[in-house]
Amino acid sequence: MSRSLAFVLNVPETPQDPEDSQEPSPYDESEVHDSFHQLIQEQSRWVAEEGLELQQRVLGAGALGASGSDRQALLGPEGAPVYSTATLRILASMPSRTIGRSRGAIISQYYSRTVRLRRRAGWPQLRDVGRSARPSLRLYDLELDPVVLEEEEKRGLLVKELQGLTVAQRDHMLRGMPLSLAEKRCLREESRPPRGKRRVRGRHGLLSCCSRLRDSCILASHNLGLALLSGLQALMPWHYALKRIGGQFGSSVLSYFLFLKTLLAFNTLLLLPLLAFIVAVQAAFPPAPSGSTPAFRGLELLTGGGCFTHTVMYYGYYSNVTLNQPCASPLDGGQCTPAAGGLPYNMPLAYLFTVGVAFFITCITLVYSMSRSFGESYRVGSTSGVHAVTVFCSWDYKVTQKWASRLQHDNIRTQLKELLAEGQLWQRPRRACGRLQQGAVLGLVWLLCLGTTLVCALAVYTFSELVIQQSRVSAERDWALLALPLVVCLLNLGAPYLFRVLAVLERHDSPVLEVYVAICRNLILKVVILGILCYHWLGRRVGTLKDQCWEDFVGQELYRLMVMDFIFTLLDTLLGELVWRLISEKRSQRKGKPEFDIAGNVLELIYGQTLTWLGVLFSPLLPAMQIIKLLFLFYVKKTSLMANCQAPRRPWKASHMSTVFISLLCFPSFLGAAVFLCYAIWQVKPSSICGPFRTLDTMYEAGKVWVRQLEEAGPGVSWLPWIHRYLVESAFPIYLASALLLAVIYLNIQVVKGQRKVICLLKEQLSNEGEDKIFLINKLQRIYERKERSRCVGYLGEEENLSLLRKEKKEMKELCAGGKVELGVSHALSLLSATPVFLFLNIYLFYLFFGCVGS
Repeated sequence: MSRSLAFVLNVPETPQDPEDSQEPSPYDESEVHDSFHQLIQEQSRWVAEEGLELQQRVLGAGALGASGSDRQALLGPEGAPVYSTATLRILASMPSRTIGRSRGAIISQYYSRTVRLRRRAGWPQLRDVGRSARPSLRLYDLELDPVVLEEEEKRGLLVKELQGLTVAQRDHMLRGMPLSLAEKRCLREESRPPRGKRRVRGRHGLLSCCSRLRDSCILASHNLGLALLSGLQALMPWHYALKRIGGQFGSSVLSYFLFLKTLLAFNTLLLLPLLAFIVAVQAAFPPAPSGSTPAFRGLELLTGGGCFTHTVMYYGYYSNVTLNQPCASPLDGGQCTPAAGGLPYNMPLAYLFTVGVAFFITCITLVYSMSRSFGESYRVGSTSGVHAVTVFCSWDYKVTQKWASRLQHDNIRTQLKELLAEGQLWQRPRRACGRLQQGAVLGLVWLLCLGTTLVCALAVYTFSELVIQQSRVSAERDWALLALPLVVCLLNLGAPYLFRVLAVLERHDSPVLEVYVAICRNLILKVVILGILCYHWLGRRVGTLKDQCWEDFVGQELYRLMVMDFIFTLLDTLLGELVWRLISEKRSQRKGKPEFDIAGNVLELIYGQTLTWLGVLFSPLLPAMQIIKLLFLFYVKKTSLMANCQAPRRPWKASHMSTVFISLLCFPSFLGAAVFLCYAIWQVKPSSICGPFRTLDTMYEAGKVWVRQLEEAGPGVSWLPWIHRYLVESAFPIYLASALLLAVIYLNIQVVKGQRKVICLLKEQLSNEGEDKIFLINKLQRIYERKERSRCVGYLGEEENLSLLRKEKKEMKELCAGGKVELGVSHALSLLSATPVFLFLNIYLFYLFFGCVGS
C-alpha cells in the first residue's frame, strides 16, 4: 500500500548575507534548480524507504534473529562482501559512479554549465523569460515515477538553457556531453528555435549573414583539418603493414621492422646534408676530366669500380679548389687562390665540416632515440595493471571498417598471449642438479661459439693478407675484387646457422633470453670481422696503394661488402625460409613453417648500417645505397614473413627489444665507426693524387689552413680563430663536456630514484585509502542493520503484541500465586531493559506486579 508523501523544500541560507534570510524568490533560477534537486532527492528517499518497509513486513519477525551490531558484511561465494540493498543504493549514488552512468546526472551537470555560461555571456535570466517558458512546481506530478520525472525535468531545463545560447556555444556544449549520438541529435533538434522565429530573428538582424558565414568557415576548416590528418597518417610509411605484422606475429617480430624503419630515418637524415653541401655543389661545378671514362659493362654494379670511379660516388672525384670563381695563379702545392669577385666555396673545408656535422646530427638523434626508448621501455614503477588495461582499454572505438576491426582484434589477442606467456616464464624452478647440468651445457656451447668466431676471424685475416700479396704481384681484376667480400659474407651467413644449432642444446626457459644470447654471439662475430677489415684498410692497404687513390679503394670495398651482403640476405631469405617451408610441408603431415630469426636479421641490419657509417667519408652517396637496400629489404622480408614463416611457438613480449637494438646500434656500431673515421681524419695521410685533401698531411689540416686564412683576413673575424684555438684544439672543453654529461647522468639517476620512492609512497597511500573505504562501508552496513532491526521490531503486528502480553500476564499471576516475588522483580527488570517499543507493555506489567504485592 502507498501512503501520501510529504515534501519540504529546505533552501539553505547564505551565511554571507544574514539580512537576506527570507524565503528565496521562485524567479531565482539557481535556487529553483536547487529546490528541484532537493525535491527529487526527497521523493527518491521516501520511495526507497517505502519499498524497504514493504520488504521488511514480508520478512516478518525473521529479522529479529539476525546477527548483532558488530556483524561484518556477509561474504559471497567468491569471498567478496555482499551488502544490503540500501547500502548498494548508497554506493551507486556516489559521484564517482553517477556521472557517465546516469543520463539524468549528465543532463543536470550540463544544465548547471549552461546557467553559468549564460550568466557569463550576459544573456537574460530566467525572471525575464515568459511564464510559459519557466519551469513550474505545479506541473510536477508527485504520483508518477520519480526517476522518469527527474530525468524529464532536467531535460526540459537543459533544453530551455540551450535555446538561450548561441549556435556555436550550443554546438560546443552538445559536443562535450558524454551522451550517445542519438541523444545529442534529439537535444539539438529540441533546442533549435522554430522556423518562424528564425525568420523573425533574421529580419531583426540577430542571426546575420556573417554568423552563418563564420559557421560555414569553421566547419570547412574542421573538415579540412580532418582530411589533412588522415592524409598525414596515410603518408606514414608502412602504417598498415606494421599493424598487420604486429597483429599476426606479435611485438617480437614487429620490433625488427620498426628497427628497419628507424634505420631508414637515420640514413635519410645523414644523406640530406651530404647531398646539399657536397654532392650537389660538386655536381654543379664538375672538375676537368683527367682521362677517358671507361664504358659501362654491368659488372660495375657489383664491384663499384669502372665508370663509377669518376663520379660523385667516391672521394677521389671531389676537387680541392675554391668553387664558384675562376682559378687564379696556384700557390705552391697546387692550391688555388680566390680571384676577385664571386662567392668562394672552400670544397675541402665544406667536405670535412659537412661529414662532421652529419655525424654529429646522427649522434644527437641516436642518443635522443635511445633515451626515449629507455623511457618508454623501462618506465618508473611497475605495470601491475597491464592485463586489465589491455582487456578494457585497448579497443579503439573509432574503428568502423571490418578489416580494421579484425586487425585490431588480432593485435589485442596477440598482446594478451604475450602478457600471459610473460607471467609464466619464471614459474618452473629447477633443482640444483638440473641447474648444474644447464650451466655445464651453457659453458660448452659458449666455448664452441667463441671458437667458431676465432676461426672466422683468422680466416678473414689470412685471406686479406693473401689478397694483398696477390695485388703486389699482379694487378687485380674486377672479379678478383669480389673475393674478400664473398668470403666475409659466407662466414657471416654460415656462422649464425651454427650458433642456432648449438642454441638448441641450451634449452632456455625464456625465449627473450634465447634471442639476447643469439644477438650477443652474432654481434661478437661481426665486430671481430669488421675490426680485422678496418685494420686491413687503414693499416695495410694505405701502405700498398701509395701511388693510387686508396680512399676510392676503401669506398669501393665498402660498396662491394654492402652489395654482397644484400645478395646473401636475399639468398638466405629464399633458401632459409622458402625451401625450409616446402621441405617441412612435404615431410610432415601438418604445415610446419619456420620461425622468423629475429637475432640474425637484426644483426644483419646493424652490420649494414655500420658499413654505411664507415664509408661516408670515402663514398658520400653510400647512405643513398643503404636507403635503397632497406626499402627492398622491407618488402622482401614482409612477403617472406607472410608466406613462409609462422608466429613464435612460445609468444613473448618484446617490451625492451627496441631499446636493446638502439643501444647496440649506438655503442658498438656508431661508436666504432666514429673512432675509425676520427683515426682516418687525424692520423692517416691522404692520397696525393685525388680528393679534396690531396696536398695536406692530414684531413684535419684543412681546418687549420682555414683558421690561418681567417687570421690574415683582419680583426673583424678574429673571434673565429680564438674559438678554434681554445674550444676545438684545446682538451679543456672535452673534459668540461664530459663532466657536465656525468653530472646530468647523476642528476637523472637521482631523479629516477626519487620518482620511484614517490611512486611507492603513492601506491601505499592508495592501498590505505582502499582499506579506509572498506572500513567505512562496513561501518555503514552495521549502522544501517541496527536501524533496520529497530524499525522491524516496531512494525510487528498487533496479534504478536497481544499474544506476548497474555503470556507475560500469565507468568506474573503464577509468580504472585507461588510467592516468588524476587523472581518476578528480576523478570520485570529484564522486561524494563527491553526496547522502547514495549514501553506500554512494561507499564502494564508493573501495574500487575504491584497489585499482586498489595494483595
